[in-house]
Amino acid sequence: MAEITLNSEELKEALKSAIVELLQDNRGEFYHLFAEIIEDVAMERAIEEGENTELIDRETIFNILES
Repeated sequence: MAEITLNSEELKEALKSAIVELLQDNRGEFYHLFAEIIEDVAMERAIEEGENTELIDRETIFNILES
């Protein structure tokens, strides 16, 4: 069995190529993964923002939603 050696630049290019190919071959899966991550981050920020705002009664919220 032959031994393969790569210098750091060749290794970097090989890894970059492999990552690009992985992303291209699995585009749909990565799209859904990133979409879920973005949704989770947005939800976390909304919850944090909600914890730092004043409370509003239920009737006010429904009046806003109905308009």
